[in-house]
Amino acid sequence: MPHSLALAVELITTALAVAGMGYFLAALVAARIFIASRRKPLATFAPGVSILKSLKGLDPEMLAAFRSHCKQTYSGEFEMLFGFSSADDPAVIAVKQLQREFPERLIRLIECPLRLGTNGKVSTLAQLVPQARYDFLLVNDSDITVGPRYLELVMAKFATDGLRDGKEASGKPSPVGLVTALYRGRSHGTLPSRLESLGIAVDFMPSVLLSRMIEGGLNYGLGSTLAVRREALDKIGGFSALVDHLADDYELGARVAKTGYRVALSADVVETSVPAYDWRGFVEHQLRWFRTVRDARPWGYAGLVFTHGVAWAALNLVASGLSPVSLWLLVLSFFLRLTLAMTVGAEVLADHQVLPNLWLLPLRDAVAMGLWAAGFAGNTIVWRGERFTVSGGLLRKAN
Repeated sequence: MPHSLALAVELITTALAVAGMGYFLAALVAARIFIASRRKPLATFAPGVSILKSLKGLDPEMLAAFRSHCKQTYSGEFEMLFGFSSADDPAVIAVKQLQREFPERLIRLIECPLRLGTNGKVSTLAQLVPQARYDFLLVNDSDITVGPRYLELVMAKFATDGLRDGKEASGKPSPVGLVTALYRGRSHGTLPSRLESLGIAVDFMPSVLLSRMIEGGLNYGLGSTLAVRREALDKIGGFSALVDHLADDYELGARVAKTGYRVALSADVVETSVPAYDWRGFVEHQLRWFRTVRDARPWGYAGLVFTHGVAWAALNLVASGLSPVSLWLLVLSFFLRLTLAMTVGAEVLADHQVLPNLWLLPLRDAVAMGLWAAGFAGNTIVWRGERFTVSGGLLRKAN
């Protein structure tokens, strides 16, 4: 019996290691497709844009992120609307400083006192929309830093009506209703912060690119950028329909796609600031992400089993008693893992922290596999110091 069990473990881990290599290869192809697509010339499209920001405390590098939005070379008009629920919020002071630094920009502070649902950020956004002047609305997280051509590159995707997110469309194409963007992380000092930043580049972004290739485009949004037509937002019931959802970025894109609009991926890559987590904060944040993904895309979450190819190959090496074939599987799997990390991290995302942190990949893979397994163990998350349960996409206060 022990021999039979060992043989079964060896066969299973062999199959999972091979499948993991298949995943790495498919993600590499998806990355190459994206790289080729963003070399194509973009249409000129510069409508008025209202940038909506929900304020809640000070995030790392937040003021610098706000400044980057003010330094756009965009030829069209744009405004920035900052919503706050309390005048005592320190973020309000930061925005007032921004107004002094950029008097030529239209920057407004708007009180949003109502709590419309569990998700405070979305409650604020719902109250900002009626104040917005323009028919294109753009939302991103408060710690997102952008380049000077950000608005130009994002809005150009709304004019690609002859394409389906990089592919020729058959028949009359649907208009683009929402544009989202890839992002890289910028870590701050601690090892957990570096692990999370590395995970964005080598785990999350490759999976986004692969889903885009497999599904013929994206059917969800990323919180790094959510640029939406007002008419598309109105069709899904506005932000008010999302006030009890934790994964509001995912849900917004999914609902826009269901109404017949397309979700497009910008050629631009933005940057998010990863806090200097301690281990507890890191685990809480990662579990929140894993359990949110599991709730939103259960089959996709189960499919993450194939992304742990190096870990399966390492287990296979042990299960096979260090056989030459299992050693070959581990070396090849790790080579493909490194190639994918460098292609997506360095070439697609232009993340300058990836190469110096590649030595952390084995630790990142071991931690990620454990957290992925822990993601199945419950539906409780910690968000801004409060405990919630997430089920059916809805966020509820935990008892």
